[in-house]
Amino acid sequence: MKVQTGPSSLAAVQKPTFMRWWICALLFFATTINYVDRQVLAILAPQLQSEIGWSEVEYGYIVTAFQFSYAIGLLLAGKLIDFLETKRGFILSITLWSLAAMAHALARTATGFGLARLALGIGESGNFPAAIKTISEWFPRKERALATGIFNSGSNIGAIVAPLLVPAIALHFGWEWAFIATGALGFIWLVFWVKLAGKPAQHTGVNTAELKIIEADTDLTSEQPTPLLQILRTRKVWAVAVGKFLTDPIWWFFLYWLPKFLSQTYGLQLDKIGLPLITAYLIADAGSIGGGWISSKFLKMGWTINAARKTTLLICALLVIPIYWVSGIAELWPAVWLIGLGMAAHTGWSANMYTLATDFFPKRDVGTVVGFIGMAGAVGGMLMASATGHLLEATGSYKSIFIVAASMYSLALVLIHFLVPDIDAVKS
Repeated sequence: MKVQTGPSSLAAVQKPTFMRWWICALLFFATTINYVDRQVLAILAPQLQSEIGWSEVEYGYIVTAFQFSYAIGLLLAGKLIDFLETKRGFILSITLWSLAAMAHALARTATGFGLARLALGIGESGNFPAAIKTISEWFPRKERALATGIFNSGSNIGAIVAPLLVPAIALHFGWEWAFIATGALGFIWLVFWVKLAGKPAQHTGVNTAELKIIEADTDLTSEQPTPLLQILRTRKVWAVAVGKFLTDPIWWFFLYWLPKFLSQTYGLQLDKIGLPLITAYLIADAGSIGGGWISSKFLKMGWTINAARKTTLLICALLVIPIYWVSGIAELWPAVWLIGLGMAAHTGWSANMYTLATDFFPKRDVGTVVGFIGMAGAVGGMLMASATGHLLEATGSYKSIFIVAASMYSLALVLIHFLVPDIDAVKS
């Protein structure tokens, strides 16, 4: 009997390569750098507020400046990345935000920092549309939540790396060099991205077996992008946008006000604030990967997409509720653990929200969709930042902010379910 040794039989026995996971690793490091560059200002805020003399309201406006340009940038970046494709889109994005991050070193007034944040927001707006679109191109549906959770965990690692690097650099070389050194990290990443990024079907590092996995559920619809106005007529895009609008502001609050909260409430100085921040973000990191893993696990168990995604979102919404009590805790570490739990719940929630975009829309539209829903989240964050600054200036208390944070995820899930009762059956 003659044994067939042609390409088809070889593909059947060869082990798949793992290039898609190397691409996921690059997305993880890009997101890590993205959040390092965002976090530098928050860590230095107590020192800069003392040296430069800005008020709580002015700090709120500085944060709002980033949120404003980030929101506008997301709306444009998604469409631009769909046009440029992910490789070139990411190159443009990280170059712009790295230069903007370094430009903070030139600021000497609240207005100067606000302008630097405007530029940073435009550049950083490309990260998530490009990353989510890359995930949709490189991963089948059953792996996307896990892959998204892994790369999205870079947001927490970035917020861990920043407290390790920034105080040491600022204390030894001055705060200006903290912005310059962290901003330069993006250019190192670019070397690896240029070398490894590309389309799966044309990539020399992808064999036939891995390509079969990647293309397991490739949509066969037209490659012509859907106009944004047509996308906006669907309930599904508004379901994800509402979820992002209500919950992203909570993450922005933690990112920009957690160092200030710890400093004001527990008297932590720049050289002592690192460990509590690192602990909170390590817990959050577990939430990102865990949220993606649980959702993917439910699908592998045979659950419907509707059941898998919404059950995971419900778990996250319940886990965030205990942060209601944070403002009344007198001891540092119990507060840090509860904050970490709430942040973990958010990152698990966020991984599944982004995955919903790939569930709802074909790959050709993912960049545009993620840009729009990211814009919705940034607008919510912009409103939250300005409100937080005015509230703290007036009351000096974080209590009402934590009450809002504890309740937003449950409200968002109710609205998502109302707009899209059955994800599996959704057509519009």
